[in-house]
Amino acid sequence: MIKVVILGSGNVGRHLFKAFKNNSEIEITQWYSRNIKDIHPYSNFVEITDQLDKLVLADIYILAVSDDSIHDLSNQLSFSNRFVCHTSGSKSKNELNQKNRAGVFYPLQTFTKEIEVDFSKIPICLESSNSEDMITLKKISKTLGCSYYETDSNQREKLHLAAVFVNNFTNHMYTIAKDITDKSKIDFNILKPLISETVNKIYKLDPKEAQTGPAIRGDNKTINKHLASLENEKHKELYKLITDLINDLDHEKL
Repeated sequence: MIKVVILGSGNVGRHLFKAFKNNSEIEITQWYSRNIKDIHPYSNFVEITDQLDKLVLADIYILAVSDDSIHDLSNQLSFSNRFVCHTSGSKSKNELNQKNRAGVFYPLQTFTKEIEVDFSKIPICLESSNSEDMITLKKISKTLGCSYYETDSNQREKLHLAAVFVNNFTNHMYTIAKDITDKSKIDFNILKPLISETVNKIYKLDPKEAQTGPAIRGDNKTINKHLASLENEKHKELYKLITDLINDLDHEKL
């Protein structure tokens, strides 16, 4: 049984709690939040606290907090030589105070409080200061049914950057698309099968090979018509930039 203390009550912390709570090989010995009201509804299932000096002994302490809070929170821990890890994709394990053994348990996924996730489908990026702690991280990943990858801080930072493109930026494209359909009184749901098929293609093809549309065809007539239809100047600039980037890809093939 791996004993875990969770620190943080945001999206990642809550989803980790749900995943660990139903796992027979993991025991959540305590849950910390600086605002105890956030986790009070779970007090019947786990010991909760808002006092760092009251943290109990555990095999691993997972700091599921914002990137900017990792350093300060790890400095405030009163104990030493225990295994402490954070869940950030963009921060080095060196953000953690070195009085404790440092590690990273980074679930590469987007988390929303109201939407359930299946951890068995989430890749976990792992890093630790020593091999014994890496074994602990791998055991946790295995018990959740996750695929896991040993990555150093530089690799994880690049993965996080790539994730921003495929997730955050892509989602904003949906926001722009919905703005276009809403203004034309069109149901955005009409686009959802296209969205699904676009995602499904990259499981079969390299993204470059899956590229379609007027930019890759060099269809300037359609491109100019689209530009004329866009009312937002920033959206026009974005359309032009992405069109140019796709054109550059087409030239790379030649």
